[in-house]
Amino acid sequence: MAYLFKEPAQHIRRSIDKHLPMDREKTSDAIPIPNTKEPGFSSVYRNAYSPDNLIGVPYPSLDTLYNLFEYSVEVNGDKRAFGTRVKNADGTFGEYVFEDYNTIHKRRNNFGSGIFFVLQNNPFRTDSDAHKKMDYNPSSTDSFVLCIFSHNRAEWALTDLTCVAYSITNTALYDTLGPESSKYILELTESPIVVCSKEKLRGLIELKRDNPEQLANLITLVSMDPLTPHDEPLKDFARENRITLFDIKQVEQLGEINHLPTKPPKPETNFTISFTSGTSGAHPKGVVLTNANAVAGVTFMYATREFKKAPVFYSFLPLAHIYERATIQFALSAGAAIGFPQSPSPLTLLDDVKVLQPNFLALVPRVYTKLEAAIKSQTIHNDDKPMLKSIFTNAINRRLELQSQQDHIQPSHLIYDRVSTLLRKKIGFGNVESVATGSAPISPETIKFLKASLNIGMAQGYGLTESFAGCCVSSTFESNPGSCGAISVTTEIKLRDIPEMNYTADDEGGPRGELLLRGPQIFKEYFKNPEETAKAIDEDGWFHTGDIARINSNYGNRLYIIDRVKNFFKLAQGEYVTPERIENCYLSQFPYITQMFCHGDSLQTYLVAIVGLDPTTISKYIGHRFHDKIVNLEDVAEFFKNPKNKKILLQDMNAAVSKQLQGFEKIHNIDVSIEPLTLEKGVITPTMKIRRPIATNYFRETLDKLYEEGSIIRNGNL
Repeated sequence: MAYLFKEPAQHIRRSIDKHLPMDREKTSDAIPIPNTKEPGFSSVYRNAYSPDNLIGVPYPSLDTLYNLFEYSVEVNGDKRAFGTRVKNADGTFGEYVFEDYNTIHKRRNNFGSGIFFVLQNNPFRTDSDAHKKMDYNPSSTDSFVLCIFSHNRAEWALTDLTCVAYSITNTALYDTLGPESSKYILELTESPIVVCSKEKLRGLIELKRDNPEQLANLITLVSMDPLTPHDEPLKDFARENRITLFDIKQVEQLGEINHLPTKPPKPETNFTISFTSGTSGAHPKGVVLTNANAVAGVTFMYATREFKKAPVFYSFLPLAHIYERATIQFALSAGAAIGFPQSPSPLTLLDDVKVLQPNFLALVPRVYTKLEAAIKSQTIHNDDKPMLKSIFTNAINRRLELQSQQDHIQPSHLIYDRVSTLLRKKIGFGNVESVATGSAPISPETIKFLKASLNIGMAQGYGLTESFAGCCVSSTFESNPGSCGAISVTTEIKLRDIPEMNYTADDEGGPRGELLLRGPQIFKEYFKNPEETAKAIDEDGWFHTGDIARINSNYGNRLYIIDRVKNFFKLAQGEYVTPERIENCYLSQFPYITQMFCHGDSLQTYLVAIVGLDPTTISKYIGHRFHDKIVNLEDVAEFFKNPKNKKILLQDMNAAVSKQLQGFEKIHNIDVSIEPLTLEKGVITPTMKIRRPIATNYFRETLDKLYEEGSIIRNGNL
């Protein structure tokens, strides 16, 4: 959109700051729109703050990611932008060293110019349609696709910014999808260039060597790490397979010499194609997301986040997924200092956080449950230090009571605030004010405990790749945690009846059914996949998420995700069972397990499950329940091969869910280990969702064996 008068960035900044943070009392609830209820559907719901229209931009002129970053550079130019830890001579890591926004802006322009130079002057360029898109043409709207392949690092985010500035559509490759999916994505997108970390180079060259025709368009690799004279054999290997190899500094230098003006995108310009791993095991689908989708996602965060004027973020979740990319785009527009991990390993999280001292963290449930277990073992379960245990038990119980009294309020306590501060500092959370969780279910009890023990806010959100990450999020101090908050100002929702699962719009307490989304955040299409696009988006523009939601009419019409469409099966006696709801119930009520795959069969009358134990708490459970001591985790699985021990564990699990589940929903036999569900086995997605068809096949022998053993609780008092 063009404007006759351009407002100064500082004026925009003052206008935005004047309204932030937004009053959560005004944005935390939703309302049904009158006269929108139709047979088989609920009413349409919108955020109470803006019931008459959806909001897609934070400010009129900030309508693309390019304009958001240009604005941010103008008001935050000399502030810290991207931070990387210095590696010491002994292999350890020191402090974070930052580049400011002005430096990143300059590097972005040089890198973009250099990308076009190395592609246009590439000796392996052909006259293919894909290679014709590599020409720099300011008026063209047809872009080639650039792939990014590495763990989180400053160069990843720099490449993303570069693609925005030069209207280059990008996508991400990631290890968890495997080389076959990388080949599929490269072939489907006809990508001519991959920007990657150095350790990925050889594998990518080998991939082209083994698939020369399918990957004929791949002609350039750019290493995020420096290339040295020792890498000449690698360059020769690349040339033998019709690929030129550069490092990022070389490309930036070439761009500085051969400068090209930026090519700003329009709102409808494609920003990225984000490939989702899915739960079915089929090829990943490419979600096409425009600048308008992305800016609406950033707008959602402006409307819901409470942050300091100089926020510090830690980029932990994979940038290959939309959750982290949305967070980073918001952070950049807000002038945040963004620190990147020292390595791909998640084990360095707390070490990095202690050094960086962020005030906000976006993580996933699996990280929070491990943190919860670690804190409990040092506080309320610390039998070795009874006085410390007593102090924290009293502090946490009192804070739980205070936090349950009113929404949006962080209650204070003269003594217990100091206790929480000491705990936060010990684990590196000294400056953390709030955290967010998403991408998978989390127990409300985990949220309550972390908020109470650390005295911080914790918000739970809901979103998908197709909605450019979050489209609703709870208040950081929701008095009764468990909801995903009200639908945001950017999106409207309605629920579709699923009568075969007993979910309808007329259910008591609020409608239940499949969640449908519509608005500026919702994706455009699946890449080169009109069939799947037509299945997902109906003729009225509603995206059918496949998630079952409940709208709590007694609590601000806030959203709860409770199930998945088609995620159910019938037992031999005719009852329908929804495994995800059952799994979430066990995981939230029995703290000694962290994984569960619930399975049923139409020829059987009961359920069985694959169970993963919590490595940080299971030893204490065994000591308390069995009066036995196990030192090595490897011995835990062996311990529960004993039928008597396994039966007691299962009885305790079932006792914990006795009020939440009906008899036919309870598990009758289990296979026990520490971490049975892993990415390497292919049974879960990178966001920890179970790929049920694959998991069923993978564990087929184990499941059959459980049914052969029969129910181990049939004679129990359950």
